[in-house]
Amino acid sequence: MAAVTVSAGVVFKQGMSSLGPSEFVGKVAKQFAVAAPTVKSQNAAVISVRAAGYDEELVKTAKTIASPGRGILAMDESNATCGLRLASIGLENTEVNRQAYRQLLVGTPGLGEYVSGAILFEETLYQSTTDGSKMVDVLSQGGIIPGIKVDKGLVPLAGSNNESWCQGLDGLASRTAAYYKQGARFAKWRTVISIPNGPSELAVTEAAWGLARYAAISQDNGLVPIVEPEILLDGSHGIDRTLEVAQKVWSKVFFFLAENNVLFEGILLKPSMVTPGAECPERATPEKVAEYTLTLLKRRVPPSVPGIMFLSGGQSEVEATLNLNAMNQSPNPWHVSFSYARALQNSVLKTWKGQPENVEAAQKALLVRAKANSLAQLGKYSAEGEAEEAKKGMFVKGYTY
Repeated sequence: MAAVTVSAGVVFKQGMSSLGPSEFVGKVAKQFAVAAPTVKSQNAAVISVRAAGYDEELVKTAKTIASPGRGILAMDESNATCGLRLASIGLENTEVNRQAYRQLLVGTPGLGEYVSGAILFEETLYQSTTDGSKMVDVLSQGGIIPGIKVDKGLVPLAGSNNESWCQGLDGLASRTAAYYKQGARFAKWRTVISIPNGPSELAVTEAAWGLARYAAISQDNGLVPIVEPEILLDGSHGIDRTLEVAQKVWSKVFFFLAENNVLFEGILLKPSMVTPGAECPERATPEKVAEYTLTLLKRRVPPSVPGIMFLSGGQSEVEATLNLNAMNQSPNPWHVSFSYARALQNSVLKTWKGQPENVEAAQKALLVRAKANSLAQLGKYSAEGEAEEAKKGMFVKGYTY
């Protein structure tokens, strides 16, 4: 029987999937085995519903980011949120101060040993350092692939239970084309799911569809999309409830990714770890977080996806690293790594304090955290000797950025 190719190179023959045994694949295979177009010609070996476009480059970029011992530095805070970070160390929210801080980060010597990609805010993508070098060029010269935040933030979702949806699809094609021209090679889109507020079917569907449309548009313009439906830590629910919601969300996300012909080999995921709610009295050990999170991944994520780059979601620097390390104690079908913002930058900001004489010390603090998470990606991290400051949680209820 002739094979039918759909979406991300998934091939079905006589109703069987080539992807392996995950629950997600079994479910989708059955759907597409029925829904796939019938091949009438005896000579037609393959029907493809996706134009090649940037496919080869997308796969190469995704694999480079998902390389052993490396992860992503998320430094894509909006100017307003960056201002809050600067205010925490007594600095005004000016472009000069934002430039100084971002220059500190991208110019850290040796960072590329532990970090393969950096997500930028639009201002930073077009920004130069004080010596006139483009920020994107500084990253590239250090072996770090520049990425770009492309969503336009969260707004209230009408008809929902006080939930949100992510805007930014309008004009996304032209913006991603311009970002590619400027040097970006991957993109990031964050939407959120609130467990205390439902989540409603409407909110889950809106989040999944928006992510799928963004991913398809990004790939059409040469950018590897990071798919990020963040399940917020807010709430007093237990870890089992988080797993239940996460499975529902990721099932719908991958269904719509397939519907939009997204190339799975050319995406990266940025999921939340499966943990109890921040206000749950029963905390989970790194081993339990790893068990539940890997259960989610194995049930919902095809092995064709190159990298799982976890967000820290308000965990302490050490907690996020310990949980990642626990997930890498045995082989995984994917590169299981990090895409941290606060869990990489908190110690950096407090060391820098906005003082030029502290830049070198702050960069060393960044390398300490980056190296710790690099070791965690390899399953070789130990929290021995970690500073007490790095163990402090950073959860903020209703966090936006």
